[in-house]
Amino acid sequence: MLLCKSGNGKEVERLEKDKQTYVLEMDNIAKEYSGNRVLKGVNLHIRPGEIHALMGENGAGKSTLMNILFGMPVIHNTGGFEGTIKVDGKPVQIDTPLKAMELGIGMVHQEFMLIPGFTVTENIKIGREISRPNLVSRFFGRSMETLDFEAMERDARKALKTIGLQIDEYVKVAGLPVGYMQFIEIARELDKTGIRILVFDEPTAVLTESEAERLLEAMRVISSQGIAIIFITHRLDEVMAVADGMTVLRDGEFVARKEIRETSVVEIAELMIGRKVEKLIDEKTEDKRTISPDKIAVRLKNYYVDMPGEQVKGIDLDIRKGEIFGIGGLAGQGKLGIPNGILGLYPAQGQVEINGEPLKLDKLGDALEHKTAFVSEDRRGVGLLLDQSIEENIIFSAMQTNNKFLKKIGWMHLFDSAAARVHAQKMVETLDIRCTGIKQAAGRLSGGNQQKVCLARALTLEPDILFVSEPTRGIDIGAKKLVLEYLAKLNREQGMTVVIVSSELVELRSIADRIGIVSDGKLACILKPDASDADFGLAMSGAWKGGENNEKSV
Repeated sequence: MLLCKSGNGKEVERLEKDKQTYVLEMDNIAKEYSGNRVLKGVNLHIRPGEIHALMGENGAGKSTLMNILFGMPVIHNTGGFEGTIKVDGKPVQIDTPLKAMELGIGMVHQEFMLIPGFTVTENIKIGREISRPNLVSRFFGRSMETLDFEAMERDARKALKTIGLQIDEYVKVAGLPVGYMQFIEIARELDKTGIRILVFDEPTAVLTESEAERLLEAMRVISSQGIAIIFITHRLDEVMAVADGMTVLRDGEFVARKEIRETSVVEIAELMIGRKVEKLIDEKTEDKRTISPDKIAVRLKNYYVDMPGEQVKGIDLDIRKGEIFGIGGLAGQGKLGIPNGILGLYPAQGQVEINGEPLKLDKLGDALEHKTAFVSEDRRGVGLLLDQSIEENIIFSAMQTNNKFLKKIGWMHLFDSAAARVHAQKMVETLDIRCTGIKQAAGRLSGGNQQKVCLARALTLEPDILFVSEPTRGIDIGAKKLVLEYLAKLNREQGMTVVIVSSELVELRSIADRIGIVSDGKLACILKPDASDADFGLAMSGAWKGGENNEKSV
């Protein structure tokens, strides 16, 4: 059961009193990376003791804004930022994380920063150890003092008590449940003196429902002590349960600041997602396809994938032959695990059928034998041979699995360099791969052009089914249109079934026939691209109430 907002009269009185008194003011914040403006005049105002939700889709600018608040090197090594920051009403320059900590700004990271071999106390007090003089230190200085474990354990117990975690402070962190680790992270931040602002970055993403409920209650306790909390989350039910106010970002821009008591789940979803859906592709030919619900290209039943950070937790899904099917969802919700499990890159369980034939999930490469190709989101780690030429990257998979670019002389198969060269050159021209020539090493290309090489390699396999993960990541708008139009052309002219996994909802809505939204490792629903912004927002945030696997307006 989710927590309800407290009706404590004293708390309401405090919030009203502090309404115009901000512990943090970030005004007109702008940031540019290599000519790409990722923040465009963003404002963020937080009151003392307020739980303030910072919301937006992937890529909305939340992480960049927090990097600025913490003075991270990635900001100051790339030209800094525009705008002003005030803490307790005073202008400040936060150019290092140390400066942020001195100003009383702390952060509870989504990725745990704990040392497994250390005890709970050691993790809480690391960097702020308490020591006492001894005979040796009198001669050689403070570095030789004895650690005062009794005093440190006393501090650790106090911090743990504040958040209601019952655990012995001398226990080692290794082997503790994930929920305990999250609370130890919080206790470490609370132990710091002078903490004014605490940032929670997706704190409930890895917690069970009961653990998440306890964490939300801990946030209430912390805020009641006058500490402001910036709550970064996509879960709208948690925002409604615990937050006082919220700020919504979209595409690097400030959208709105709302008091939670004055808004609703549907309005928040619309603010997060809402935008005019502009078609990224030009429909140059009439769509004459007839997609039958009875002809299934990919069938998943009780499908699980153990991909760290992108786990799939039991999905049933039918993808129709000849359609463009989009798979969307927020980061870490499981959408990337779906194709990675099918291609055998991570352990998978359940039933997978390709054109009616069962796939052997424990056999790497079985999907390729069923004429299924994959363009990975990890182009450098999985997709490319970085030291090899563009030509070799494009042809090597087809040469190994389909015996393409080989000519038979007697009993021997020799490499057909002329055919390989002609094909590679054609793909470079078709996909507009910007390079010095097909002999250039793939590792020397820009990220966007590397992505195009990965796509060219997959298409060279001449697949019946093509899975593409994040096909336009790192590509400018012109190149995005080219890639998406080419995928649409392959689908319409060759009947290729295309499955696009993307964090760019506008991309999916511009090309897909249907869009499946994955939340918490499960299929929340399947929507038509012209479904309402509220439907997409609710599905992506885990607040969809239409029922699992519900297919709406399809």
